Amino acid sequence: MATPEESAQPQALHHDRLDYTPLLKSVTLARGRAHRLLTEWGHPELAADTALLVSELSSNAVLHGCVRDRLFRVELTLTDRAVLIAVTDPKGESLPSPRVAAEDDMFGRGLLIVREIADRWGVTELTVGKSVWCELNVVHQTPTAQTTRPSNWQISATSDSGSAW
Repeated sequence: MATPEESAQPQALHHDRLDYTPLLKSVTLARGRAHRLLTEWGHPELAADTALLVSELSSNAVLHGCVRDRLFRVELTLTDRAVLIAVTDPKGESLPSPRVAAEDDMFGRGLLIVREIADRWGVTELTVGKSVWCELNVVHQTPTAQTTRPSNWQISATSDSGSAW
């Protein structure tokens, strides 16, 4: 799998990094922070997907990648092309891979969700631990001007006081 470092890295417009304790309540905190940051960074259309991806990767870090008393890290980077989400944990001996969960399994679909929502994803092995990352493309839209007025909209030639403009 390709790593984000293998392609020419565009300049970061925004970057955030925060370490969390390996508790399930940290997943909720990381998810909320991701949603808030993407909205503040001007991409509310990506906030929900970013929050979901952060939640899935953080859950995996807490459940499968953390060692007692060792933190996990969530990084968000916004460039003009993509949002990069990276969750780093201290347990690198077991690398994640998507699996097929049985219908009645409560867990086991996280990476399948990541694979479906993210435009790219992968794992980077580190000296200590690993970083599971994914990217969402930023879609640039050109604003369109409204060229027709609603049928019930009228311009008055006088102001409220009765004088002409």
